[in-house]
Amino acid sequence: MLPDRSMADPTPEVLAARAKWRWTGKERPTWAEEPGPGQESVWDYPRPPRMFDDDRLVVVRAGERVVARSTSTVRVLETAGAPAFYIPPADVDEELLVEVPGSSICEWKGPARYWALRQGPREAVGWDYPDPFTPFEPLAGLRSFFPARLDCTVDGQRVRAQPGGFYGGWVTEEIVGPIKGEPGSAGW
Repeated sequence: MLPDRSMADPTPEVLAARAKWRWTGKERPTWAEEPGPGQESVWDYPRPPRMFDDDRLVVVRAGERVVARSTSTVRVLETAGAPAFYIPPADVDEELLVEVPGSSICEWKGPARYWALRQGPREAVGWDYPDPFTPFEPLAGLRSFFPARLDCTVDGQRVRAQPGGFYGGWVTEEIVGPIKGEPGSAGW
């Protein structure tokens, strides 16, 4: 359950978590992969994260059912992590989803809530930020999904899940890492 108060102002604990990050996209570590033509290094992504409109076709499926389909997504880039695509509510089949207990807090975007498929186990397959921190208000109500639990594609390319099981980043051929979540990445 999320608090009743607005989360627009991060707590001192959240501010302390933000201050721990060494890598901010201003320099690429020597051990980072060099991007090739048409690729991006996750080490060039900014911290704090930035949002970018993306008009590629994003499709999320649970088996044969289309959970979401959009060409109006917001792609969020953050140092060391695979991008996440956030889909407007109008492009999500809300009838297929149900809110499930549990929450987490991103030190940048704010408190998240989780969604499961209405039919099947109550395992979270997606999340949103109903009351995001400033300046991430544009993400309010947009949904992202875990590629480890649903079939996600970007312009027909099958997305791989970000390593580690916790993060919801969408790994495509256009990005190189190493990516947070891999063994040994806890201190990134």
